[in-house]
Amino acid sequence: MNRIHPQNIEGASFGSTKSLFTANRVNRLCVTSGNQTGFLCDNRASCIPASQVCDARQNCANGEDEQGTLCDDLPNNLPGYLIFYCSNRKVWVYADKKCNGINDCGDCSDEVGAWASCPPCGPQWWGCTMVVFHMYCSCIPRRLCRDGIQHCSDWSDEYICTR
Repeated sequence: MNRIHPQNIEGASFGSTKSLFTANRVNRLCVTSGNQTGFLCDNRASCIPASQVCDARQNCANGEDEQGTLCDDLPNNLPGYLIFYCSNRKVWVYADKKCNGINDCGDCSDEVGAWASCPPCGPQWWGCTMVVFHMYCSCIPRRLCRDGIQHCSDWSDEYICTR
């Protein structure tokens, strides 16, 4: 019989039942079909987006995404790969909300700057030097181009951008 000898992960102590769960969380990192950071369910076939963990809805068949050992003390009990800390370290968002074009942190630190490390605007997005509304940061969806409403401070979304 093979024995597994877990290593010290994320400062975990492996002498308790809770620590066994901590060891298992490391193996739950996956990439969703939408190319986002995800949480691997017990069936090892379902990968749910990070933001569906501890959302009060059972997304994994066995409910492991809503377990108390994971959800009782957010974000402290979540594995580091599921969360992103904003520039204000008291604020966090789920990892799949980083680089999604939406200002989830409230200060755009999940979309721009060294902390986020986001790629340039994708093909479905238009890059602004500065946005007018704080829902977006440096990219707006192309569907908002030439809609008669200023989204970029330089009006490029109305005069240059094409859908």
